[in-house]
Parts: sequence; C-alpha cells; structure tokens
Amino acid sequence: MFRKLEDFFEAWKADEEFTLKIFSKISNEKINEKPYENIRSLGRIAWHITQTVTEMMNKVELFEEDHLEGKPIPNSFTEIGDLFKKYSGELVDLLKEKWTDEDLQTDIELYGQTFKRNEVLSMLLNHQIHHRGQMTIVMRLLNIEVPGIYGPSKEEWSKYGMEAHE
Repeated sequence: MFRKLEDFFEAWKADEEFTLKIFSKISNEKINEKPYENIRSLGRIAWHITQTVTEMMNKVELFEEDHLEGKPIPNSFTEIGDLFKKYSGELVDLLKEKWTDEDLQTDIELYGQTFKRNEVLSMLLNHQIHHRGQMTIVMRLLNIEVPGIYGPSKEEWSKYGMEAHE
C-alpha cells in the first residue's frame, strides 16, 4: 500500500514505461490476432489496460467522466499508447490536485465495496501489471519478441553474453 502519493507516482511512472515498452514491440498487423479462440487479442488487452485508467478513476471521482467508455479498440498500438500515456499523465495531475497523503487512508466506494484510497491505487497498478503479463504470454504464442521488464527477456540474454535460462 502507498503511504504517500509520491511513492505511487514513482511506481506508476516506472510501470507506465514498462507498459509502453510492451505496446511498442507489437506491430499493428498483430493487433487483432489471437493464438487461440478463448484468448483476448493483444489489442483488446492493451485497450483494456488503457480504458481501466479512466474507468476506475472516474468511479472514484478523480476523472469527471470516463473518456474511453464504449470506445472501440484503436487500429494502432501507437494510438493506444498515446491514449494510455495521456490518461496516465492526467491521473497523476488529478491526484496531485485532488488528493493528499492523508487522503490515502480514507475510505472510498469502488465496485460496490469500500476500500482505502491507497488500496485503489494499488489495485490499479496491479491490474496493469497483471494484464501486461498476459500480453507477454500472448506475444510469445504469436512469436513476437518480448522485451525485458524486470530483467532481461529470453531474447535479451545474448546481449549480455549469456545463454537464456530454459
């Protein structure tokens, strides 16, 4: 849990960069491709990550409206990434404007349950991490090179003169 907004901002900025790094590795030709019928496409997962920023933060009254609700999946990862970055930046700006460190310990309603505000921020961050992990699996299934996030990816080990762990 975050005790200070600045701690969230640091974590969010790093994860924003990780998410954009994943988005940047996928060509637009792969946006709707699915390796199996019951798996979301990379475009759908990326769009879900992006839409959740405005949806969740609208529900906790940071965003005055959910700007992406009902919008179709864009046809390019550049557009998805640009929108993710835009609303990610707006999230940080609105938090700085509307919430204080003390507010992080206060209750707020979300999805019919009561959470501390710092728990909501943790849920948003963890949601992004969870779906980014799903994206890397789908990328592997579609033979798309996966970038390293928390360390080198299998493809990146050779850059360090080492063999990838199997």
